[in-house]
Formats: sequence, C-alpha cells, structure tokens
Amino acid sequence: MVKQNLQQTLFSSFSTVNEDSSLPASPNQASSHIPLAEAMRPKTLDEVVGQSALLDEKSPFKRMIKSNKLSSFILWGPPGVGKTTIARLLAQQSGYVFKSISAIFSGVGELKKIFEEAQTYIHMGSKKMLLFVDEIHRFNRSQQDAFLPFVESGVITLIGATTENPSFEINSALLSRLQVFTVSLLNKAALLQLIEKATVFKGKNLPLNPEALALLMEMSGGDGRYLLTLVDSLYLLPPQDSVLDPKGLSTYIQKRSLLYDKNRDEHYNHISALHKSIRGSNVDASLYWFMRMVEGGEELRYIGRRLVRMALEDIGLADPGALTVALNALEAYERLGSPEGDLAFSQAVIYLALAPKSNRGYKAFGAAKQSVAKTGHLPLPLSILNAPTSLMAQQGYGKGYVYDHDVEGGISGQNFWPQSMKPEKLYTPSASGNEALYQSRKKELDQFFSKNETPPNNNETKNQEA
Repeated sequence: MVKQNLQQTLFSSFSTVNEDSSLPASPNQASSHIPLAEAMRPKTLDEVVGQSALLDEKSPFKRMIKSNKLSSFILWGPPGVGKTTIARLLAQQSGYVFKSISAIFSGVGELKKIFEEAQTYIHMGSKKMLLFVDEIHRFNRSQQDAFLPFVESGVITLIGATTENPSFEINSALLSRLQVFTVSLLNKAALLQLIEKATVFKGKNLPLNPEALALLMEMSGGDGRYLLTLVDSLYLLPPQDSVLDPKGLSTYIQKRSLLYDKNRDEHYNHISALHKSIRGSNVDASLYWFMRMVEGGEELRYIGRRLVRMALEDIGLADPGALTVALNALEAYERLGSPEGDLAFSQAVIYLALAPKSNRGYKAFGAAKQSVAKTGHLPLPLSILNAPTSLMAQQGYGKGYVYDHDVEGGISGQNFWPQSMKPEKLYTPSASGNEALYQSRKKELDQFFSKNETPPNNNETKNQEA
C-alpha cells in the first residue's frame, strides 16, 4: 500500500503547501541553520508520528495523561523515535516546569541543584517540575540512587529516556518507583508521513523516483530523526536535471549504521536470535542474524564460542560431528583471521542449522546435577572402589566387583549406585539423527539393569558410616 501511494502522494504538485496549521507557515520563517528534525518537531502529542500504540486513547499512557496525574516513568526504545519530544510535550500539556538534562554531561552536583530548584517550586506553591533525563542508563548506581527520595516524595516527576533494557540498566530500587513505556522504530507508513510533512514544510518535492524514495526510507532504519536528516541533505543538493533513482541516491547519502552494540542489549538480542534460528533449523534466518552480527562489528571469536555451545546444547549426540565443525571453525579463524576466517563461521552456522537436533544430553546434565544436589551425601558403594592397601581390602573395598570384560556380552549388571539409592534414569535419548541408535541401545540396557537390580544394602552403608 505504501509503495502504491508513493508516486501520487509525493510527486503531484503541492497546491496545499503551508496550509497545514501544525507546521510553520513558511520554511523561511525558521532559521536556516536549524536541522529539519528540530524545525519540524511536533507541537502537540497528536502530531507525534509512529507511536500509535503508546498514544492510543485506551493505552495506559494516554489514560495517565487524561487523568492529569503524571507519575514518573521510563521511555524505552531506539534513538530517533520521539522520546524527548513526547516528554517535552507532556510537560507543556500538563502545565509542569520542564527541565531537561543528559546523563552523559550531568553529575550529582547538577542533580542537587535541580532538586533544590524543584523543592523551591513546591514551597512556593507553584508548578511542579518534570525532569527529563536523556540516556538515564548512563548514570551509575549512586547517581541513580540520588533520585529516590525526590521521586518518592513527588518533588519531581521523572521521565527517563533510555535505549537500553531498564531491567538491566536501572537500579531495582529506582525502577520499582517507575512505570516503563516502550516506543518503537517507525514503520513505513510513519516514515512516509514524515516525508510528506517535510515536503509540505519545505514547499517542494524530493528529487527522487518512487524506488529511490522507498530506498530512502529503508536507509533510515526506522529512525525518524535520521530520515529527516537525510531529507534535509537532499534539499541541499544542486538542482537535478532529473529525479534520482536508487543508484543515484546511493552516491549522495550513506545507509544508516546497523542498530548494534557489542556489550549491551543489541549484542544479547542478536545472539539470542541467531541461537534460536539455529535451534529451529532455519538456515536462512541463521545466516541473516550471523551476518547482522558480523556487519555490526561483533567479535568473531565470541560468535565462534557460542556456536560451540549451540553444538553441545541443541544438537548434542544427534550429530556429534557438529561439535567438531564448530571447533574447526574456531581453529580456522584463529589461523586465518578476518575476513578469510569469517567464512568458516558462516559454514558452521549452515551445518548447525541443518543438523538433526537433540537437547537430551543437555537435559541429562541438568538432571544429574539436580540428583547430586539431593543425594550427593550418600557414601559410594564399596564394591566398585579400588583397594590399593590391605587395610582397605579388609574393609571391603572392591569386594564382589565383577570385571565387565570377563562377562559374556561385556555387561555384568552389577550395581553402580550408592547402596541406599534407587537407580534413576537421567538420560533419555531422542529419535533424532545418530541418537536414534542410542535410543534402542539405552532401552536394552535399561531392561537388562532392571532385571539384575539388587536391593539397597543398608548394612554396607552402615559399615561405611561407622
């Protein structure tokens, strides 16, 4: 639908330019040095583009606004989607004194001055202060703790903006006093709406054909501020003999950097996407998320280590060769480095995604751990212990042990569990890949051991404890 409307929406003559009352009457009235994103900043919450879920009439956020009883909250979402604008408009609409700081440039000293100023407003019986803190996750623990008494007492209404997961980056004591609202990347319809507003504001069309316009929106990566920055740069181009196609557009502007970081949310989100795609045997999605991490600048050795983990956890004995492939990819990368060694990881991703899957070995590890937590205090059975001294032999160490290789079939069926413990079934093979062979073998062995199972020898246990 968006693509169908591009040409008729943006390439027709703009007879209604400057009739939109939400925009300045003429771009000439705005200072030429002001970035387009700032010049076009919405004047009311109704003008905010792309956050319909947050600003829906029935949403908790909108109900809070209508009640005119603002509580402190966090706006969590990617950059360039309106967090600062929403906070500023909310203060304006609610009649609060608006104060804005950035956690990058502010410290406890400045916070104290702001809190004192807010208390002054309270004592004077005038307006309350709405404090907007951009990048609030950059404050350390002690700086975040400084907000607690003033938020709790209502001296300030705090709005924090963050691109990072509040669960990890905001102190639990402060987070328990805040609501968390999410803002989203702008979809194609919202991006198109921004471009339409920009052409009305500027009073002229963009020098792009429909395909180039679609590429422009893609280049923005859902970041409205960045989109308007690109639009602004296009208006600075010298007059064109014809509109630009995608190739022509690419010569003038660069694609937005990938939304990625190597030690915060996007790092963990991307590895989770890669891991789950491989677990789900979707090789194409696996390659996609792998390349997103590579292009985002992820440390390749980290990816390699995670692939080894995936081979163990999600493939296991269904294809023991998966571990070899993952380890060989790491070794190849160590020898070759980037970019040549990157291919080894790409091929490992393909192999792991296509391999048969089983987590039964992984689950058996957990089951064994739980069993030991409950029964790890029980003494070992004497029969399977060595007796290197005569004293130990006299104590019964090794007594009754049967050397399995000397028995027909190579399995004696003797007890290997603590004498007072009932045998447990910790590993149950799946029918996937090579593990199907282990499944039938395990079934035979379980039947054999159950027939030869001996009752717990409590006397032996008592002798050991004595």
